Order: sequence, then structure tokens, then C-alpha cells
Amino acid sequence: MIVAGLTGSIAMGKSTVAAMFAALGAPVFDADAAVRSFYAGKGREPVEAMFPGVLVNGGIDRDRLAQLVLTDPTALKRLEGLVHPAVADAEARFIERAAAEGRRLTIVDVPLLFETGGESGVDLVVVVSAPERVQRARALQRHGMSDAKLDAMRSRQISDVEKRRRAHFVIDTSGSMEQTRMQVSQFMRAVAGLAGNRDRRA
Repeated sequence: MIVAGLTGSIAMGKSTVAAMFAALGAPVFDADAAVRSFYAGKGREPVEAMFPGVLVNGGIDRDRLAQLVLTDPTALKRLEGLVHPAVADAEARFIERAAAEGRRLTIVDVPLLFETGGESGVDLVVVVSAPERVQRARALQRHGMSDAKLDAMRSRQISDVEKRRRAHFVIDTSGSMEQTRMQVSQFMRAVAGLAGNRDRRA
């Protein structure tokens, strides 16, 4: 089984591409969804203990939490020490299930794949990319986003240029949806005959 890591900087269109992979039949692990599940479940108490005041109405207020960690590298590292192991465990279980089902290709959608060293655990890396002007325009349309917040988020991500350099396959989302979909299909055809490096059920 091929496990492909799907990544890309904020507002590059990664979620759209992940949905296209899913529509074509590839199982897709969503790291962001795993984080939300962690915050809604067993992560609530430890995160609140570490950052008092972020537990609101029984759940972690991600906007309030972001305000505390985005400009504080030490606080961010402490939070990552809680979140990353939980997400890695959920990802491993997802891959095991896909292998047991006899899947040929599995996608793991991880925004900070390179930043967390996650590329070492996949066979191929797919980077979703677009020009900076397109990225910024998309990001600033999001609720609660500002230039300062966007710049802070980009500062903790590896540059798009470096991600493209390290990718095995780049999907450019600056064109039409159909053009993006064609690139996703091309990737799936390209890897159809490949074999993964490891037995995922071992």
C-alpha cells in the first residue's frame, strides 16, 4: 500500500484536494479533524490545565488558544507535546485499517507534515500550492483572519518554495477546479502500479 502525505501552507486549497482524493475512492486521514476530536474529548482537561481559560462551554476555544500560542514559541511547543502524539496515534490506526482493507493508496492530510517530520512516515509527499497573492486573498476571506494573524501562521510554516522543492508531486490550485481535479487524477494514475516501502500491517 502506498501512503501519501498531503500537505500545503494555509489557504493553498489542501482541503479541496483532499476532498477530491476522497471522491475518487482514496481513504483520507484528516489531521485537523483528529485535533478537533482530541480537543473535544480526552484533550480537554490537559489543554485547559496547561492554558487556563481555553475550555469554553465544554470544549476548547481554538481561537482563544491560538491567541496564546501563535506568538509564543515556548507555549506552542508545550501544546504540540500534547497534540502531536494523539494525532500520530490516530493516524497510525487509520493506516492500519486501510491496509487491513487491502487499499492500494491511502492519503494522510497533515498541514504541518514537514514541520513535524511526518514525511519520514509516508512513501510520497504531495504538496498543494498556489501563488502567494492567491494564498493571501483566500486566507483573508476567512472569518477572524487578519494580515497579522496570517503572517504569524506563515512564520511557523516551512515556505511554499521549500515545500515544493521537497515534494514528490505538486498540485497547483491556482487554476480552475477541473484543472485541479485533473492533477489529482493524474497522481492517482501515476501511483496505481507502485508498491509501498513497508508492510503497513507489520
